Amino acid sequence: MGNRTVTLVGLHLLLLAYSLSAVCSKLASGFSPLSLQFVLCYCGVLALLGLYALGWQQVLKKLPLTTAYANKAVTIIWGIIWGLLLFGEHISIGKVIGAAFIIAGIVVFSLADDAGNAAESS
Repeated sequence: MGNRTVTLVGLHLLLLAYSLSAVCSKLASGFSPLSLQFVLCYCGVLALLGLYALGWQQVLKKLPLTTAYANKAVTIIWGIIWGLLLFGEHISIGKVIGAAFIIAGIVVFSLADDAGNAAESS
């Protein structure tokens, strides 16, 4: 596995953690403000966002901002998955089509970025 691949895998693991912060927020909404459960959920949010922020800075050292930010759209797909698995939310055909567009956009951008990097190298 190349260094860029390892960095991209790390980026996507960070984006997974980032998406879980939204799960903690949604869970917190079901509890009374300032109850123990509410506070624990928000501590989870802060911990996940802290981890994400530190990791994001490391990713930006190794990837162009445009590449890292284009991949950030995958958090929408994670949101759809978490909604279905954890909260029993319905996935409409529109959400599936939207997710497909997001994945296609990330792939197209990555391929174009790779082609641009190859052209610069030669």
